[in-house]
Amino acid sequence: MIYLDNAATSFPKPQEVYREMDLFFRERGANPGRAGYRMSLEAERELEGTRKLLASIFGAKNPNRIIFTLNATDALNMAIKGLLRQGDHVVTSTLEHNSVTRPLENLQKRGTITSSRVRASQEGFIDPEDIKKAINPKTRLVVITHASNVLGTVQPLKDIGRLVREEDLIFMVDAAQSAGVWPISVEEECIDLLAFTGHKGLFGPPGTGGLYVGDRVELAPWREGGTGVNSQSPSQPEALPFRLEGGTPNFVGIVGLKSGVEFLLAKGIDSIRSHGHRLLSNILRVLEGDNRFILYGPKDTGKRLSIVSLNIKDSSPSLVGSLLDESFDIAVRSGLHCAPFTHKELGTFPEGTVRISPGYFNTEDDVAQAVCALKEIASSIKTAGPQV
Repeated sequence: MIYLDNAATSFPKPQEVYREMDLFFRERGANPGRAGYRMSLEAERELEGTRKLLASIFGAKNPNRIIFTLNATDALNMAIKGLLRQGDHVVTSTLEHNSVTRPLENLQKRGTITSSRVRASQEGFIDPEDIKKAINPKTRLVVITHASNVLGTVQPLKDIGRLVREEDLIFMVDAAQSAGVWPISVEEECIDLLAFTGHKGLFGPPGTGGLYVGDRVELAPWREGGTGVNSQSPSQPEALPFRLEGGTPNFVGIVGLKSGVEFLLAKGIDSIRSHGHRLLSNILRVLEGDNRFILYGPKDTGKRLSIVSLNIKDSSPSLVGSLLDESFDIAVRSGLHCAPFTHKELGTFPEGTVRISPGYFNTEDDVAQAVCALKEIASSIKTAGPQV
């Protein structure tokens, strides 16, 4: 199979990830930090090593402010529900994944907060000035996705971050798509909260991710329990990371994440991004001149990740996705991609689009075969007539 759904999860993983997880689980799989024996201490060292690596790629000064989570959704919920209080106002955008939209919507329905949703341009970019206009005296948080999971468009974090800092508000970034693929500096971009997943651009396994918590933020823990430190206290420890890491962590997954990040650093973020841009450019170059296709997002590949959303005229994205799978053994994702407001802006709601997202292990031949398959499907649909 040709796998082109890396925006959902990167696949395959580097061999080092499989190998290290298997070896660790078989030989050193003790609960980290819960005891003084060597296996437990060694497991704790692996976790702390991962924390330091993640801090380094995000430009965070204090590794203890990297909190391990199950994924970006877990991190976003931890941040949103740990920060917001009665009467707060939040500014967000129409590009957000449901992992941002749904927690905010729930809090709003309960009467806890209010929110404003800034519209993106047709190409998929947020204007920082629109964020400034949406801020009111009760605004506490601005939360923006770094890169759209539908269009791949990358937002100007530095401009937005400085604006938010000047207003003395909290700036949170959803980096689920961009972590490991696009440079991020929490210091330079004035990011107070950064949510990321481990199983996409960081090449780790599912069930891993994290939340960077800046020193301007104090979050109430939403999961409390054992931490291996200060066990005599009936309350959760105040110090990070323990305040937000109750319970046994996914330590085998975190070891895999560490191997994934080490692979990433060895290859280089710039090199990985350049490879993705080459594949993206190949797709766009062939399909842009074909009027049977509708392509969404900017033509400038320098401002987007290697994600292409498209539709074939007179056909549904679900049909195209099924044909690619069943007739050509090509895996893509069709539908709304958990970002319904983005599709409403694009005019593709409720059916969505076909999303192609090549990754580091894809080749130019992979995307060439996918383009040929799409053209063949478009020709068959034109011959057969409109498909619903």
